Amino acid sequence: MHTARYGFWGYLLLIIGLAGICALLIFINQDLLARRGVSAQQAWSLWGGIFAILLFGLVCSPFWWLRKQKKEQTIYRPEVPAKNEKRLSDDFYILLKSKLRSRYGLLWRHKVRLLLVMGESTQVEAIAPGLTAQRWQEGEHTVLIYGGSASAAPDTTLLTSLKRLRHFRPLDGIIWPLTEKQCCQTAQLDKGWRELATCGQLLGFQAPLYLWQVCDGGGYQAGRTLQSVGCLLPERCVPEQLASLLEARTLQLTAQGVQQLLNNDHHDFLLRLAHQLAEGGIVKWKTALKPLLAGGAFSCLQLRGLMFSPPLTPAPEAAIHAWLPSPVWLGVTGDNARGRRVGFPWWRTMLAICACVLAVWVAGMMTSFFANRALIQEIGIQATRARDIRLPLSEQLAALHTLQSQLERLQYRIRHGAPWYQRFGLERNAHLLSAAFPCYAQAANRLVRDVAAAYLQQQLNAFIALPPNSPQRTATGEQRYKQLKALLMMSRPEKSDAAFFSTTLMAEHLRYAAVPEGTRQSVLPSLLTFWMANLPEHPQWKIAPQPQLTSAVRKILLRQIGVRNAENTLYQNVLKQVSRNYADITLADMTGDTLADPLFSTEQTVPGMFTRQAWEGQVKEAIEQVVTARREEIDWVLSDRRQDASADISPEVLRARLTTRYFTDFAGSWQAFLNSIRWNKEDSLSGVLDQLTLMADARQSPLIALTDTVAWQAATGRESAGLSDSLVKSAKALFNGKENTSHAVRKDETPAGPMDKTFAPLLRLIGDTTGGRGDTQLSLQTWLTRVTRVRLKLQQVINAPDPQEMTQQLAQTVFQGKTVDLTDTRDYGRLIAASLGEEWSGFGQSLFVSPVEQAWRQVLTPAADSLNRQWQRAIVNLWEQDFAGRYPFKDTANDASLPLLAQYLRDDGRINQFIATNLTGMLKREGRYWVADTMNTQGLAINPAFLRALNRLRDVADTAFASGDAGVHFELMAKPARDVMKTHLVIDGQQLEYFNQKERWQRFSWPHEQWQPGASLSWTSTQNMERILADFRGSWSFIRLLEQAQVTQLDSSSFKLQWQAPDGLPLHYLMRVEQGKGPLALLTLKNFRLPGQLFLTEKGAADRREYGEDE
Repeated sequence: MHTARYGFWGYLLLIIGLAGICALLIFINQDLLARRGVSAQQAWSLWGGIFAILLFGLVCSPFWWLRKQKKEQTIYRPEVPAKNEKRLSDDFYILLKSKLRSRYGLLWRHKVRLLLVMGESTQVEAIAPGLTAQRWQEGEHTVLIYGGSASAAPDTTLLTSLKRLRHFRPLDGIIWPLTEKQCCQTAQLDKGWRELATCGQLLGFQAPLYLWQVCDGGGYQAGRTLQSVGCLLPERCVPEQLASLLEARTLQLTAQGVQQLLNNDHHDFLLRLAHQLAEGGIVKWKTALKPLLAGGAFSCLQLRGLMFSPPLTPAPEAAIHAWLPSPVWLGVTGDNARGRRVGFPWWRTMLAICACVLAVWVAGMMTSFFANRALIQEIGIQATRARDIRLPLSEQLAALHTLQSQLERLQYRIRHGAPWYQRFGLERNAHLLSAAFPCYAQAANRLVRDVAAAYLQQQLNAFIALPPNSPQRTATGEQRYKQLKALLMMSRPEKSDAAFFSTTLMAEHLRYAAVPEGTRQSVLPSLLTFWMANLPEHPQWKIAPQPQLTSAVRKILLRQIGVRNAENTLYQNVLKQVSRNYADITLADMTGDTLADPLFSTEQTVPGMFTRQAWEGQVKEAIEQVVTARREEIDWVLSDRRQDASADISPEVLRARLTTRYFTDFAGSWQAFLNSIRWNKEDSLSGVLDQLTLMADARQSPLIALTDTVAWQAATGRESAGLSDSLVKSAKALFNGKENTSHAVRKDETPAGPMDKTFAPLLRLIGDTTGGRGDTQLSLQTWLTRVTRVRLKLQQVINAPDPQEMTQQLAQTVFQGKTVDLTDTRDYGRLIAASLGEEWSGFGQSLFVSPVEQAWRQVLTPAADSLNRQWQRAIVNLWEQDFAGRYPFKDTANDASLPLLAQYLRDDGRINQFIATNLTGMLKREGRYWVADTMNTQGLAINPAFLRALNRLRDVADTAFASGDAGVHFELMAKPARDVMKTHLVIDGQQLEYFNQKERWQRFSWPHEQWQPGASLSWTSTQNMERILADFRGSWSFIRLLEQAQVTQLDSSSFKLQWQAPDGLPLHYLMRVEQGKGPLALLTLKNFRLPGQLFLTEKGAADRREYGEDE
């Protein structure tokens, strides 16, 4: 019959499957096993033991099966010589072992020395007669075993028998008898060394080696006193030591040999041996044994001794296998040298490890015993003291605190494991804790629970007794709420909060009579905390409920405090719970595989709890859990019935509030993050071109990736319309006759999300219809297309033969007020940023305005430097040539030419022509003054000093050069003054003489048509004759005279002029002008210098310092 076998792997899978099924059953039925008295640890230990045995049996089964098959097939094998050898080996082993056991007992292995004699049979018979024939001889606790020739291959059968005979130390020594001739055969010795080393490896043990030279006795040594001749070598012996030992032995042999020769002239063995050693024998042995000594190739053979003797005479009457020890063997049998194991000493190491483990375990058990006994005694003492009411109350509290500390330590050790010194099989923390808790409860309920309950009831009763309108009720409402909560905790263990309970009672200054304040402060907080923390596990400790007291306090508190103040706590708990599971999102996470660093960056992140993954994965569920536990979380202290709470704190309202608040914070976090993004600046046109290329790339644009991420995140919380809803709406439309509704009129019926209002500007820009219709002309794709046009234009500039010239031409086009692709795209980006609104201003400015502004700046900056140089060549340098060192631009006697000045300042003058030709797009007139066109100058900074100078010259031109040439018309009227009889003013030949008659206005022109340039002022006082105050010549004389006057503006067209005479008399005149300040406007040209820079650039910084424009 064929028996099905699954093979090794089949049985392995079967055992693993059974183990898994059993483990599952144990895991499912842990409670059932516990009720039947079987702990989980016992069940798993039994499971592990059974399947470990099965796996061990499975691993060992192939070897057992092979051995069984081999044993069953032995009868079919033919006889071979190896079998005969094995039988001989078995016979040798069995006979020797039975002989030694019968003679020396069970411990024979420790009582006998096993010596292996190896060598040629002649030499072996010379030192152990009959050994080669008998194979082994025994006598006087020594066993000689013949091992065959030393230079032949090792007898593995014999070596195997020796290992079986005494495994831990197969041999006590190896003896190799040699003749004097063999000692000189180096090749033969080397072969012997190698075979001896092989024997040691096969045995796994290297026994000490004794070399024995069999000397020629000459046939005349009969009757000579036998003795051991030779020397024992120390460990790590060197050739010099060997030589010194033999030399010392030679002297001894000479003395003994002479003595024996005197006794019998035939006994010359010792003397001849000494002569041989002295006449070259020592050198011969030193050379022959060098490989066996320290540092030699075969030092592992552990050469122990070198012996000499003539052949021994056999004893014919000796029994078989009996060895009669001869005195010549005393050097070997009397030596106690031990061999050493070959290879790593596994057995000895394991024994040492086991001994160490046993010692450590015994020491650990002793330590554990004393430690656990001390702990048990300490807990017993403190439990007795805590329950002893005869002791002072302070000592009872101190003992209870100490007992509590011990219980806390036991609880910690049960949860986290006991210290190492308490384990070793004697740890009983769980049993000790179970035994100590009743003692603790008896003391703690009396000293902690009852005292705290009585105090809280007293405080709440006093609260009830207060008048209804008492201010103290209002002031202590929150405090009484905490007291009520603490009292309810003592009767409802499932609501325990140890930290709150302890803090509340300590804040209420719970006191004990006759207990010092220091003791109360040190022990009471931990006593209260520990009792309340363990109340849920021991509900029998709770106090009896106080329904009347609780109801009265609740009615008072419900009128004072609301429960909605817990809503913020719930919300924060939800966020705290979620924040641990979701990492913050960085800009790199939002842009995916695209590279955002070359374009824009930000240091801020979006909290992981404000992501779509968090909402769908945990936040929504957490809010539902909070809603489910709404009343239990908020109002269990103030109400036991669900209908007591008002409708505004219903679960539905709470869900709506928490959801709305979450999405408000969600949108705010994303809005703050996106507004924090800043565009990276580039200092070269090629760098700007690379940025625009990357931004407009449809596949690798980080801007597109970012907007896609934002659109996906903005859809968080948006309910998707199901297929059934769509079918119902289509059916309604068909039934109502709306089947002809055009596709353009149909709107996307995607349900609105909670954040669509916040993200609507961005969604409209991206093209998401949930963001509303908005301005359909603005879109991200259109803007990227325009950016591509700008990039191509800039690429054309860079690839031009003269990029700088083409850049200047492009900028000059804009300076002249003409539009190009660059300005159109810039304006389009500004329009997009404006359409996003103020809330998204940072995002819109950084990503839609800054890129093109930067490109615009790179184009304008070189052109601005060029225009600065052109301004200096065309205007500034000529201005300096014409007016430098002349009045009023410099306080000198030389006057500036008015006609020449008119060429610069009149409407068709040089300055206005320059502006009309080069700066039409950069400057514009607002009334009389020039201002910068902010639309075209963004990215460039017009020199403020240039605008101030331009408008100052505009004032002068409008006043003094309105007709093209210099000419100002004004009226003067002299006013009387104290002690002044007469004043005489002359302006370019026009005279105003006043001698205190009636005042009148007189019209003047400057300069006058009659070319009589000059101005003078004289006066006549009551004390002196006529005197001249000032007299100037030249076209600017009147302006010089005005410079000395003190001017006071009376109204928009009238000024008061006052000159102070040397004698202190004031000379008063009134001036009435037609436009502006009249001739006074020319005073603004005093020390005036035309700025050398139109635009502020880094290259123009030195020029601005030169022209004094850095003020």
